[in-house]
Amino acid sequence: MVHSLEGKVAIVTGGSGGIGSATCRVLAERGAAVVVADIAAERAEALAGELKAAGGRAVAVALDLGEEASVKAMFAATLKAYGRLDIIDNNAALLTPEMAQRDLDIGRMETDVWDAVFRVNVRGAMLCCREALAIMEGQRSGVIINTASNLALQGNVIQAAYSASKAAIIQMTRSIATSHGHLGIRCNAVLPGLTGSRSALEHLPPRLLEIVREETLTPYLGDPMDIAHTVAFLAGDEARYITGQAIAADGGTSVHIPGYARLRELFSGE
Repeated sequence: MVHSLEGKVAIVTGGSGGIGSATCRVLAERGAAVVVADIAAERAEALAGELKAAGGRAVAVALDLGEEASVKAMFAATLKAYGRLDIIDNNAALLTPEMAQRDLDIGRMETDVWDAVFRVNVRGAMLCCREALAIMEGQRSGVIINTASNLALQGNVIQAAYSASKAAIIQMTRSIATSHGHLGIRCNAVLPGLTGSRSALEHLPPRLLEIVREETLTPYLGDPMDIAHTVAFLAGDEARYITGQAIAADGGTSVHIPGYARLRELFSGE
C-alpha cells in the first residue's frame, strides 16, 4: 500500500485547496507523480514545492476550468512533464464563499449564478474527462475520479445550482464507465459530505456546522484526508473491479433521513 501508485501520473484539479491538497499529498506518498492544478497558481506552486522537498515528484499548473484553452494547456503540460496520464481527480468546483452566498433556492436563483456554477462544475469537468480519455484510450488504461457531493442525492433548502451540478457529475461518471470500460478505463464518483476543512470551519455559520454534526452518523465530522484516502483507494489496483459507482464519503449522512429542513431557519429570512 505504501507505494501502491508507484510509476503512475495523476492530475488533481483544485489541487491546492483543502480536499485537493490532501489528495495530492496522499497520492504522492503512495508514489504517484502529481500535477497540482489550480486557479490559485501560487498556492499550487507552493504545494508542488512541498511535495518535491519531501521526496516526491510534482509540478504545478495554473488551471481555469471555465476556459477550454486552459484545460487543454493543463494536459499538454502533464504530457510534457511526464509523458503519460494514469489518474485524474476532477476535484475542482466553483464553491467560493461569495458564490455560496448567492446559490440559493430555485425561487431566488439568478441566471448568472446557475450558468457560472454549471460552466465550471459540469462543463469544466466534462472537458477534463474528454481530454483525459483522449490520452487514456491510447494507453488502454486509466482512472477517472469525479468529485460529486452527497447533496447530489438529497434536497437542500439552498445550493440548488451546486446540488444539480453534482447530480450531473454522477450521471457523467456512469456514462464514461459504460462507454470506456472495455478499454481498461475506470470512472467513479466520490460524494463527500461537509468536511471539516479550514475554509468550512471559517466561513460557515456555526449553527449550520452544528446541524451537520448532529446528522452525521459517525462520532466525528470528516476531514479532507478522509476524502483523499477514498480517492487514493479508487485510483489504485485494489479497486480495479469498481467502476461506474457513486461512493459517498459522508459519515453516513446520506443513508438516513436528515433534518436538513431545519436549515431554513438560517437562510429563508423568515
